[in-house]
Amino acid sequence: MKKLMLFISALLFSTFFYDQNIGLNLFLFSLLTVVILFINNQSQFKNRKTIIYTIAYLITGLTMFFHSSTLSVIANLVAFFTLIGQLSETKSSIYVNWLNGLYTTIAGFFHRNFALPKPETKAEEKTQIDYLHWVKIILIPAVIVVAFIALYKDGNPVFSNLIEAIDFGFINVQWVLVAGLGYYLFNNIYAPIEVEPATEIDLKTDNNLFKTDTFSIPKLKQENQLGVILISLLNALIVLYLITDIAFLTAQQDIRASVYSAQVHSGINALIASIVIAIMILLYVFRGNLNFYEDNTILKRLAFTWIILNMLLVLSIVFKNGQYIYYFGLTYKRIGVLVYLMLTTIGLVTTLLKIYNVKNNWYLFRINTQAAFIILIISSTINWDYHITNYNFNYAQSMDFGYLIELSDNNTLLLSEQLQDKKLDDDAIQRIESKYNKYVYQLRTNNWQELKYDNFKLNAK
Repeated sequence: MKKLMLFISALLFSTFFYDQNIGLNLFLFSLLTVVILFINNQSQFKNRKTIIYTIAYLITGLTMFFHSSTLSVIANLVAFFTLIGQLSETKSSIYVNWLNGLYTTIAGFFHRNFALPKPETKAEEKTQIDYLHWVKIILIPAVIVVAFIALYKDGNPVFSNLIEAIDFGFINVQWVLVAGLGYYLFNNIYAPIEVEPATEIDLKTDNNLFKTDTFSIPKLKQENQLGVILISLLNALIVLYLITDIAFLTAQQDIRASVYSAQVHSGINALIASIVIAIMILLYVFRGNLNFYEDNTILKRLAFTWIILNMLLVLSIVFKNGQYIYYFGLTYKRIGVLVYLMLTTIGLVTTLLKIYNVKNNWYLFRINTQAAFIILIISSTINWDYHITNYNFNYAQSMDFGYLIELSDNNTLLLSEQLQDKKLDDDAIQRIESKYNKYVYQLRTNNWQELKYDNFKLNAK
């Protein structure tokens, strides 16, 4: 039953993807994968996290139907590895899921058949397969039959014409190879496995921090004093920076876009350095027994203040980036700045929670990787090309039209609508029409595996 299921899945895999572009086929593959995994791992699918990861995986597959993008493909792959890893061990952290998922996808078959130790005793001995005998049964008759066919061809022209009329051209070797790849993939993932050392360490590692035997009040007093002085100075420095930054922003009502550009780029660089260093310093100061020192209240308050001030620094950069977008329009880099600032804020908040709840660095790593995964999945569901084009045409003070044309076909239908709504020069009109005609031709020549939502929008016109 299992081999038949894998064989059918392999045929469907090759049907979905051989000589096809990505479209509806990725969602169908995602559905097929979930079915295969559910059949062989039904007990794990009762876990709530498994259900959530399954939904996330299917969403990323469906996203490719609505708007194909590199980000959606990456999100689908990450969600695939996450789900496979979750099934191998439902209690492991998400980054261990990625490791287990990747390992299962690449080497699951070999691990199950060669790496796992064989039990010393078996309740029932299986009949040993004589592979040499099967080779003889298949190979020897085949060779002899081919030899006699060659002899009979020379003896009978009718038989010779019949043999020559047989055409095996319908067999596509590449299609068969893709099917073989699909069989190997499904054979790997149908029963997910775990990388035992990494998974075992992860399961044994708690999120809480505990007092160690090296607890020494005199040493902790010195560390506390050093921490108070250092973080106090850093607080004073960032307050001074924020005051000067606010003064600069409020000094002029209309600041040139080029000035905002310089501020954003220099601000981001400063933010990267300051946030990373801030988190590293806090992780070092609160790395161990100082968390349990009774007189660390002032140090903790200073640390919380520093984190909040860094959040204000993030807001300052958000404002500058927003002004930059208002003047020059949206681009992927400017959206990337906002995503980075979001991740930075999450990192600051989780660092605050780590210190307040006396957690270890593993807690910080686990919760931040989980947050990054959520942001990746949500980001992949957004048609960024469409929103960039829509904002730049309707809200930005100026825009780079060439940049919009060079975006993917996800904005093509929207660009064609601008021909009627906006006053464009002849060159812009020609470039839009050229892009639109090429995209329409591609949609109309799509096979069913490559269908996209735009196919239905086009047919509805």
